[in-house]
Parts: sequence; C-alpha cells; structure tokens
Amino acid sequence: MKSDVIIIGGGLMGSSTALQLAMRGIHCTILEKQSPGRHASGVNAGGLRQLNRNPPEIPLTVEAAKMWRNIESLVDSDCDARFPGQLRVAENSDDLDLLEQRAEMVRSLGYEHEEMIGREELYRLAPALAPHCVGALICREDGYARPFHALTAFRHKARSLGVEYHVNTIVDAVERERGMWRVTTRKGEFQAPLLVNCAGGWAGQIAASLGEPVPLKPGAPMLMVTERLPHFIDPVIGSASRKLSFKQMQNGTLLIGGAHMANLDFHKESSEIEWPKLAVSARSVMALFPQLKDVRIVRTWAGVEAFMPDNLPVICKSSTAEDAWHAFGFSAHGFQLSPLVGRIVAELIIDGASSFPIEPFNITRF
Repeated sequence: MKSDVIIIGGGLMGSSTALQLAMRGIHCTILEKQSPGRHASGVNAGGLRQLNRNPPEIPLTVEAAKMWRNIESLVDSDCDARFPGQLRVAENSDDLDLLEQRAEMVRSLGYEHEEMIGREELYRLAPALAPHCVGALICREDGYARPFHALTAFRHKARSLGVEYHVNTIVDAVERERGMWRVTTRKGEFQAPLLVNCAGGWAGQIAASLGEPVPLKPGAPMLMVTERLPHFIDPVIGSASRKLSFKQMQNGTLLIGGAHMANLDFHKESSEIEWPKLAVSARSVMALFPQLKDVRIVRTWAGVEAFMPDNLPVICKSSTAEDAWHAFGFSAHGFQLSPLVGRIVAELIIDGASSFPIEPFNITRF
C-alpha cells in the first residue's frame, strides 16, 4: 500500500501531523500499533497549560494556546475545552519567593502570561482553599479539555480529508530502498517516500532503527478521579512545593494527578498502581482542600508516556535518515502542544523549515 507519507503512531501528535499535511494536499497513512489514544493521548489529564513551562517550550505553548482557543475551526469540535485559568499556589514565604523568581524569568524572556497575585485575589478565584495560602502564580488563559474527545475530533477531521488509519498494526521493520520507505507490519507492507515517527513510548525503537538512538524512558503517570461533587472550584490548581494537578471537571468529578509513576512493565504494556504514591497526591489535595478528606476515589489509571532526560520533546528532521522526521518524547506535557506540533512537522516536510524556534528539540542534542 502506497501513500505520500507514513506516520507511525496514531495518537494526537500523529493525527495532528496527518491533519496538517492533509490540509496541504498530502496523502498520509497512519500506522497505529493498538487503537488511537490507548496510552498517552487518550488517558492524560488534558491540561492546556502555559504556566510553568520549560523556557524553550514557551514560544510554542503560547502559540498552541491561541490554537486551542479556536480549536473548533480546526477540527470541527470544541474538544470540551474550558479556560478557567491555572494557579500555582504558594503556602508560605519560601513558595512565594520561588514563584516570584519564576514570574521574573518569564518577563525577562518577553512574555506576560504568568502573573503573580496576592492572597486576596487568590481567595476570590479559589475561595474553597485552606486559609493558610499566601498568594499564587497564575496564567488566566490556561484550562483543560477532554483528551479522548480531542483525539476523536482530530482523527475524524483527518479521515475526512483522506488520511488512512490502520489500527492494531504493529511495525516490525522500517527500511529505505530506492527513495522509498518500506514499513513491514503483520498486516502487510506500506510504502511512502516520507516517514514521520510519532510513536510515543515506542518512538525510541523507531529512532534506533534509523541509526539515531535516544535515551527515551517510558513511564506511566498515575491519575485518579473522584465521585461527583457540587461545583466548588474553577481554576486548575497546582502547587509551588507539591507535586499536584487538580481540577473539577464539567460533570463535578475531581481529576487529580501529581506526576507519580505506576509500576510499568513496558514489554507487557501493563502497569500496576502504586497506592502509596497516590496517597501522597491525596494528602496534597487535603492540605489545600481539607474539606475533601471523605470524598471517594472511584477510578485510577496510568498510560504509557515517553520521557526524555531533559523533559523536552524531540521535534525535528532526522539527522541520519533521508526524508524522515520525529515528533515524540513530550514527557507527559504534550497535550497542549499537539495542534502546533502537527503544524510544525508539516512545515518541516513541505517548506523545509519551521517558523517556530525548534532548535532545542533537535535529536542531535543526545
């Protein structure tokens, strides 16, 4: 089976890339080893976050935020996106100093989206917080969407433009011969002159087959969701000194994460919840919202993410293989970037360069 581009990986990065290429008349085939969104793309916390980004990501996340504000024009769905802002709460003067240093650093780079607020404004925005907090760092434009809703919208839009998805299609070999990529799978052989590696936790294997191995480490961040509660909080809540991401969803449930990892058996693609680590997340919530101590947890889960040593993604042309590109390693914070990453990869393929500063994401840094 032949097409213009083969994309390995049918999650948000692969689907976004295929969509942007299809919008410019390029015929894409996506090969997905399971079902789209089985791991990172469909089971993450859905954060739309500019707040507290690594400095090289700031230009990208600012542009991506604009795309999310207008996401329906791209994928014919609002992806259930909401923008109530995000807070990093300071519980003491040391926390406050840390956040003020962060705000100053962001301003020094020429950006104004991270703003310090005092105690009075904090409790106006989050009146249910425990009374000991002293201020916060805020990005008023941040928010969240539903990952599976978003992935479904990207996939449906891409398919409407001619993108072909082949699910449950495991890649066994990738070879280049006479100017064509040949990808061998258990469902047949696929050929195209161009190749894109969006394989998430498995992207390191594809990169190695192209002669550029990377120190990618798969991980399984844990999340938990509670029973439904009456509405009591709008902004997404983080902490200056605790591992915490906390939001109340549209249906009243609380979605709680904290960057704690499950015990992952990568080869079996299974994970075991580490309950003591989840308890740390639960205690962090209760420190800020003690009234929630009797709320029931109804579900926990973990999906496989690709982590890089510097927590920065790889977005670039291959350094060793002709007509191949990479977009992987988003280290559990790629959801916000996904619409823009597709645009960047399409620019690299069609225009030969991106209009965004992506030098820090080159695979050669390893």
